[in-house]
Amino acid sequence: MNLLLIDDDNDLARLLNRYFQRFGWELRHASAPSIAYAQLKQSQPDAIILDVMLPEEDGFAVCRKLRHDYTTPIIMLTARGEVTDRIVGLELGADDYLPKPFEPRELAARIQSITRRHVSVEKPSPLMQFRDLEINPTTQEALVAGRPLTLTTSEFRLLQLFASAPGKVFSRDEIMNNLKGTEVELFSRAIDITVSRLRQKMKTKSKREFIKTVWGAGYRFTGEAL
Repeated sequence: MNLLLIDDDNDLARLLNRYFQRFGWELRHASAPSIAYAQLKQSQPDAIILDVMLPEEDGFAVCRKLRHDYTTPIIMLTARGEVTDRIVGLELGADDYLPKPFEPRELAARIQSITRRHVSVEKPSPLMQFRDLEINPTTQEALVAGRPLTLTTSEFRLLQLFASAPGKVFSRDEIMNNLKGTEVELFSRAIDITVSRLRQKMKTKSKREFIKTVWGAGYRFTGEAL
């Protein structure tokens, strides 16, 4: 596995590099966003570990730029571990977060979890086709009105969950149970953020909505199957 750490803490980089060698993982280190952007143009890692506190620009701005161009899983490191930081990271497209200080073993476990879901190879699944929407579970790709969507792992799994039962109202508890392992420490607010982010990405010129809020109950998928 190839990983990219974007963090100006050289001691942390050395520590993680030694630890990841146990698994045969290769860790590249970028001490500033500009270095990371240059490295990403040359090769894509299997996952990105991104610190919030960085020189040049903060990790939230970096996450926004990365998510615009790449679908690579992103784990954000937050010094304070505040809920606000976690929410902002999820809103910008991060797949997971880990407050500092942390145990390298926990970071490794989270990396394994999100990359397994991102690149897992399963037996081919049939396309899920609806009016103005096509979902390919095998390639983890989705099209809305012919336009490809750039979705994080959690967003795609959420869309796939909704599309598996059109008309069914999914409570937040059901969604959390199904997405557990994508964002390891899920909470109710994170579900609302992920749904909102997915809705924004699925907007069409006709203002068609695929996900309806059922107040006090949860969310319902309204796609019309073909």
